[in-house]
Amino acid sequence: MEWLNYHHLLYFWVVAREGSVTKASQVLHLAQPTISAQLRSLEESLGEPHFSREGRGLVLTETGHMVYRYASEIFAIGQEMLDALKTRPVGRPLKLHVGVATVVPNLVAHQLLSSAYQLPVPVQIICQHDTSDRLLASLAMHELDLVLTDAPIGPGVKVRAYNHVLGECEVGLFGTPALAARYQEGFPRSLHQAPMLLPTAGTSLRRALDQWFDSLDIKPQIVGEFADSALMKAFALDGLGVFALPVFVGDDLQERYGFTAIGRIEGVKERFYAISAERRLKHPAVIAITNAGRQILAGQPLSGS
Repeated sequence: MEWLNYHHLLYFWVVAREGSVTKASQVLHLAQPTISAQLRSLEESLGEPHFSREGRGLVLTETGHMVYRYASEIFAIGQEMLDALKTRPVGRPLKLHVGVATVVPNLVAHQLLSSAYQLPVPVQIICQHDTSDRLLASLAMHELDLVLTDAPIGPGVKVRAYNHVLGECEVGLFGTPALAARYQEGFPRSLHQAPMLLPTAGTSLRRALDQWFDSLDIKPQIVGEFADSALMKAFALDGLGVFALPVFVGDDLQERYGFTAIGRIEGVKERFYAISAERRLKHPAVIAITNAGRQILAGQPLSGS
């Protein structure tokens, strides 16, 4: 029976993924000659070259592409096994490493993640808040179990991960009671020249809001643009402008911060995704979050309307 040296296969896989022996040596913390020697050993054992030179870089051969695909599956299954073992309760809290993209409102993330604490075992959530790109990079390195974001992974993103649609929800406008009283009457025409706190350009919600304003020929007064919803809420508490959030957090906005619903933005919906490195979810906390998320995002009436 022939045996495959999985150490050699791992070195090949990292070199192929990183694009060079130099970068792979930094990831593996090994000297470049050591990695090069292991690559030669793997090629000799399999009988065909896996790389060809193109300028100063390495390019996978046809055989190299095939070996890389198999290696990716092998190491993904190995990681799934480790993840499954880590999730078995042995008297310690069940750890969940989750990344929340900055475009996801904190109240939305709170409602989604809270469902993990309903499990019959103790749960410890380690939460990372960053841009979607950085979180996906951490997911690719198996530093995260899950990423919550508002957009799926595109075909151009070189990360082996899977999109799990949580659902979509309607969006509403909120503000302090004084602002709500001013703009509820005649909504949505009342929003013309109204002070507005908006997500930064380029986000899916911002694009939808801009299109909605244009379709109604409404030109709000943009007071601020924010990548962080928590900072946006802080300015909204000062009464500087109205802002948009999913309608299902309306009750939380009123109870926690005293905001009042102004109206529902017809036709504008926000979609949320859970992105994982595994196609079939196995982590109990991840399963709880995705299941609860789909129920939560089924839609709730707008608070105050």
